[in-house]
Amino acid sequence: MTDYELTHETDGDEGHSHGQTGETSSRTLAAVSVINLLGFVAELTGGLLFGSVALLSDAFHMLFDALAYVMAFAATYIAENYGDGDRWSYGLHRLEPTAAFLNGLLLLPMVGFILWESYQRFLSPIEIGTGPTLVIAFGGLLVNVASVYILQGEGMSLNERGAFYHLLGDAGGSVAVIVSTVVVEVTGLRIVDPVTAGLIAAVVTWSAVRVLRDSGAIFLQRTPIDGEVLRDRLGEIDGVATVHDLHTWQICSQLTVATVHVQTDAETIADADAVVCRAHEVLADQGVDHATIERCSAADTHGFHRCNLSH
Repeated sequence: MTDYELTHETDGDEGHSHGQTGETSSRTLAAVSVINLLGFVAELTGGLLFGSVALLSDAFHMLFDALAYVMAFAATYIAENYGDGDRWSYGLHRLEPTAAFLNGLLLLPMVGFILWESYQRFLSPIEIGTGPTLVIAFGGLLVNVASVYILQGEGMSLNERGAFYHLLGDAGGSVAVIVSTVVVEVTGLRIVDPVTAGLIAAVVTWSAVRVLRDSGAIFLQRTPIDGEVLRDRLGEIDGVATVHDLHTWQICSQLTVATVHVQTDAETIADADAVVCRAHEVLADQGVDHATIERCSAADTHGFHRCNLSH
């Protein structure tokens, strides 16, 4: 999420607007990491003390995800604190989709883990201390709910969304432990447990696909903004004759970049500068954080063709 925006304007043909992600994302991921590590310790201890294999599996499930949160936190923290300077053109913000992609991959073996555990539980029913197991399982669910509450919102970064989807799987795992414990103890209908696990696996698979799709789109530089709409908006600016070589892409989920070549029929340098400023406003309104605008006069066809040859 963007805490502040820097805007640079020049007297020449280029202008830049640049956005940076703030520290909120890393603080959020750090909080979620700590909460889930504490939840892992509690469930691991309970599983060992009260003989619940389901609780032990959910504990390692939580540890598995906590490590993913730590990875996401590390990527965000490094990008925010060590990516400045000329060595990295846009900082280290590409670490965000990298970590998100790895998190998406980590979600896939979770599906196999859930299905395997449900299969084992179906074949070999276990006797557990129902009361303590339910208390700890509810505690694990509260950990998941608290983490979801911390992360939820419209402005989640890719890493936060990846952690959010992990948490949905965790919450489903906690619910599965609770449901299976109650059903096995009260009715003996063990079929409920693998069915619940199958539903969790479906949710986790859907989550993994979304994270992989979104992070993969950034790596493949899919256009995040409708190019036709943006081109039309730029073309509506007074003084713009034509719009060429419009490119938009993302460095990370919170940093969108654009370059565009504008021919202007403005008669004075001041009018041409005003066109560039207005173009920056249009790009910013459409969600562009960093823009480079190249301009030339509509009458300068030689300069226009020379600029086109550079693309």
